[in-house]
Amino acid sequence: MSEHLTIYPIIVHLLTAILLLLSWMNPKVQRYISIIGSIVGIIVGGLLFSQVWTEGIQSVQLGNWKAPFGITMVADTFAVTLIVLTNIVALAVSIISTRNMVSSRLKFGYYAIFHFLIMGLSGAFITGDLFSLYVWFEVIIISSFVLLTIGGRNIQIEGAVKYFTLNMLSSIIFLTGIAMVYGVTGSLNMAELSRIIPEIENQGLVHTISLIFFIGFGVKSGVFPLYFWLPASYHTPPAAVSALFAGLLTKVGIYAMIRVFTLIFPLGEINQMILMVVAGFTIFFGGIGALVQKDIQRIFSYLIICHIGFMVGGLSLFTEVAIVGAVMYMFHDIIVKATLFLIGGVMYRIFGSTRLYDMGGLMDNYPRLSFLFAIPMFALVGVPPLSGFWPKVSLFMASYTQGEMFLLIMFIFASLITLVIIAKIWNSTFSKKPVEREKRKAFKYFEKFSFAEKAAYIVPIIILVGVTLYYSFFAEHFQVISERIGKELMNTEHYYNAVFGIKEETKL
Repeated sequence: MSEHLTIYPIIVHLLTAILLLLSWMNPKVQRYISIIGSIVGIIVGGLLFSQVWTEGIQSVQLGNWKAPFGITMVADTFAVTLIVLTNIVALAVSIISTRNMVSSRLKFGYYAIFHFLIMGLSGAFITGDLFSLYVWFEVIIISSFVLLTIGGRNIQIEGAVKYFTLNMLSSIIFLTGIAMVYGVTGSLNMAELSRIIPEIENQGLVHTISLIFFIGFGVKSGVFPLYFWLPASYHTPPAAVSALFAGLLTKVGIYAMIRVFTLIFPLGEINQMILMVVAGFTIFFGGIGALVQKDIQRIFSYLIICHIGFMVGGLSLFTEVAIVGAVMYMFHDIIVKATLFLIGGVMYRIFGSTRLYDMGGLMDNYPRLSFLFAIPMFALVGVPPLSGFWPKVSLFMASYTQGEMFLLIMFIFASLITLVIIAKIWNSTFSKKPVEREKRKAFKYFEKFSFAEKAAYIVPIIILVGVTLYYSFFAEHFQVISERIGKELMNTEHYYNAVFGIKEETKL
């Protein structure tokens, strides 16, 4: 199989976006092109995953410049698994966008920008160069800013300004860190940096640079106290865009954080403590923020923040078991958070509002939908054997084994407060009777939809719930993948050897 398969996930969405630009004034054609492009993305991601799984980490040097002088693209198990999950979410969003996005918004280039965003995410996952990572982050920020503002409502513009301002600040901080790394080492190739950084005599400077990277990635991830832009922006766009953002945008920040702190800046005791405290406060304030909200989309936005703490906490423990738990939680969170925001979009179509006060009676009027919606909500809590349960086993075990009681308590707190929040949503939405003033119009919005319109909203949720159920009942498959990722991340020689073409005597 060609080594250039490594860059195909980028090329697929680039070509899809170009085709969409050529079909600018034909919304119907754009819908089909987007769905086909997402399906091809899943196929290419699956083929790349198969190649990496059987042959080991793959790398390609763009322009045939040997590492570390050129731009390196690296596909390891972590990157390709995220690419597959990204394309699955992209397919779900492509399908719901056929009805969730009106034609006037499509004429502003929605689908093309959407696929440029997926291209940026794919590039960020497989780049092996720090400056290229910065460039892909800028592609993501620009694309997501456009998606946030399509429609031009005041609340969207306000949310987009907050989102863009904070993320541009994080990019400046990230770029500052890159400049300092280059000034100290003379290289930005991640594999080469993994060998140079530990040999630098002034490790105090190295720790300072690593904290600059943490701040830059922390803003993008939505960690405490840098998360205020997230709940102010994620609930403002249509459900399709919110689901894409909720599932993927914060995770690319976490991905970069895990990549940099396992490959380039192995955590010392001080940095571990800082990450641990940040993770705990992220869990606490995200959970409390979700608890006091009255709007279901804002509740889900704060839960994104709360559960980011699981991944940062797993990284802060910095053992293979903890990294496995953090990675498994990331995979679970990508699918479940995207699903919940799609569910929020359906609830808006049913009730005409996303406020809990305006809801009620869903169980009596839509029992099958209620069962479908219940699966990701219970998975979010971590009810066994659903997907949220399995990564918590690794995280709880790692924190208890290392004697980090603060982090263990915060993990338990996050699980309990999530249970309380989901119970609140269940009571307000599923079991409660509709409020009197809403009885006449409740359940009328969705009933007016044709079968095709209903299918466009429900099929994406079914796809993502199917992935959640597969994760839940075949968790050993994700466990094996995550354990291999943990070995690759904690043993950087595999990454280095793949980039510099050094053959290994033994495989992972």
